[in-house]
Formats: sequence, structure tokens, C-alpha cells
Amino acid sequence: MIVGIPKEIKDHENRVAMIPAGVHALVVSGHEVIVETGAGVGSGITDIDYTEAGAEIVADARSVYERSEMIVKVKEPVGPEYDLLKEGQTLFTYLHLAPLPKLTEMLCQRQVAGVAYETITDEKGGLPLLTPMSEVAGRMAVLMGAYYLQGATGGRGTLLSGVPGVPPGDVVILGGGIVGLNSAKMALGLGARVTILETSLDRMRWLDNTFHGMLTTLSSNHHNLIASLRRADVLVGAVLIPGASAPKLVTREMLGEMKPGSVVVDVAVDQGGCFETTKATTHSDPIYTVDGIVHYCVANMPGAVSRTSTFALNNATIPYALALADKGVERAVKEDAGLFEGVNTYKGHITCKPVAESQGRPYTPLETLLG
Repeated sequence: MIVGIPKEIKDHENRVAMIPAGVHALVVSGHEVIVETGAGVGSGITDIDYTEAGAEIVADARSVYERSEMIVKVKEPVGPEYDLLKEGQTLFTYLHLAPLPKLTEMLCQRQVAGVAYETITDEKGGLPLLTPMSEVAGRMAVLMGAYYLQGATGGRGTLLSGVPGVPPGDVVILGGGIVGLNSAKMALGLGARVTILETSLDRMRWLDNTFHGMLTTLSSNHHNLIASLRRADVLVGAVLIPGASAPKLVTREMLGEMKPGSVVVDVAVDQGGCFETTKATTHSDPIYTVDGIVHYCVANMPGAVSRTSTFALNNATIPYALALADKGVERAVKEDAGLFEGVNTYKGHITCKPVAESQGRPYTPLETLLG
């Protein structure tokens, strides 16, 4: 199979979908790998690194798309990339289609097999390709919240750690999954007081045991949420429903309960966000203010720490890329139930039920389309 690796063009997206080790693995397996020149520069990987691993370097993205049977990316196609995808191609990347009806329509029209990192599952029901970026985003969320709490950046001028004689700031995290866990690690490391709101009693028990009572867990309900908003200096939205739009847990009216100059960081922005006031921002223009509350809603947060993110992501994606290249989509998903869950579009149909429901469009079970 011919596998193409284009350069990412989303704002300040410096990750790359394949490291030289992945290229080498594909080449050894008999595949051809085409890499757009400069694709790895933002992650500290040169064209020479790729050629030494066996890749062919080409001058532009069009050459990558025209020649490749499978495109491997980091982020969903944007703008100019729409016209480059070929009919019947396989696209292996983060898609986050629920809030993106235009992209979904394009993938269906061109009968692209859209295999999404974020909906692939493992034998335990986890999300192995979403986990590494959730770990990065969770840790970054607190760092960004702490930074934008500064008065010079529009915040209320609070140091999360506090100092002797001055209490630390409060970090409130909505959701105790991978993002929430990693946000809590970072916030506790900075010396903040940490509260996690979670719906699962078992998860709350696990978090309490894991952190030895160093943080507070609360059942996620309206009463506890309002009380938590009132004391939060940084609020992290860490809610995920795989494949679906994130639930709007905090309305604009509820935002009025927060202290002026506090910061909200919506890690769920890729899935539409869990705050009513969320709108996707970029690393070039990362924040905006609503009713005195600073919002950080960058849709590709891990792109800011591209080298760490690229290698962490590839640790998870390379085995799946190899399976798709070795076997093709149909055989690969028949032999791997977790990879089966990753197929969001196929042969012109939406095959991920949460995406279809989020967009109010027909859902077609993938098994009915497989030969």
C-alpha cells in the first residue's frame, strides 16, 4: 500500500502523523511511504531522518494525496485539504466529526473510509489512541489556566500555589477520566486545591484512593457544580462521550457564579465543548473573555508541545496504521473489534452512531457495508 504523510496545516499544528520508526516499520512490511517535505520539522524530525527510514520526500501536499491509498494525519482535514482527498481513499486521523457536518458530508460524498483515532477501543473498552493526547491536554490545561490567571493576561492575579500566608488557588475539574486525572496531577503538583466532579462512584473511589485524599471528589450534580463554580479560580472541562458532542454542563447564566477574572479551559472543545460559551480558538489567538471570565478553548492544545505529543501519539497509532496498510480496511476491522469502532464513515455512509445522532443524519451500521 502507498501511505501518505502530509504536513499539518491547522494553526500552529506542529505535530506529524508518523515518526521515522513508523516509516521504517511500514517499509519493512513492504509498503511505500510518501512524506511531504518539512512535515516533521515542527517536531524536530528532518527530511533526512525520513529518507534514512525509507520514505520518499515529495514537494507538496497534492503529490501526497494524489499518489496515496491511505493518508495518515494528526488533525482532521481543514480548508484546502478538502479538495485533495480522493474517492475511496482511507483517512486515518483524529476526526472529531460530531460538530463538523461539512467535513462529514465531504467524506461521505467521496466515499472516504474515515478511521478516527478517538473512537478506536481496546479490549477493556478504553480509547488507546485518544489517551496519550488526553494525558498531554490534561496537563497543559492547568498550565494554561495558571498562566492566564495572571493579571497581565486578563486573569484575577492569582498564583495557584499561593505563598506562605496566602492560600492557594482552587482548580475545579469536570470529569475524572484521563484528562481529569492528568489535570489533577498537574494542579496538585503546583500546590493548588483540587476538586473533581464525576458521575461514577467507582471512579470517585479510585481517584480518592489514587491521590490518598489529597483532592476532593464530588458527585456531579447541579448543586455541587454551582458551589464549585463559585470557588473556582481555574475550571477545566474534561468531559467526553466518545464520538458524540460534549454535553453543555455550564450555561452562560451559571458562568455568572464564577469570580471575575477566573479562567475556564475547555478540553472538550474538539467535540463542541462542555460550556455554553465555548468557541474554538487557536494558538495564535487562544483566549477570549465572556462576562469577565477568561476562556481558553484551543482545539489542538497538544500541538503546542509538538515533539512530546508526536512521539506519544505514534506509540499508540503505529500498530493500527500497520494493520490497515497490511490488510486493508475491511479485513483489518473484521479482525479487530476495537479498530472496527474507529470507522466513522465508509462507502458514503456515517458508520459511527454518535456522529449521526449529533448531526441528525442517518446512521448505517458498518457490518451492513462490509463485503
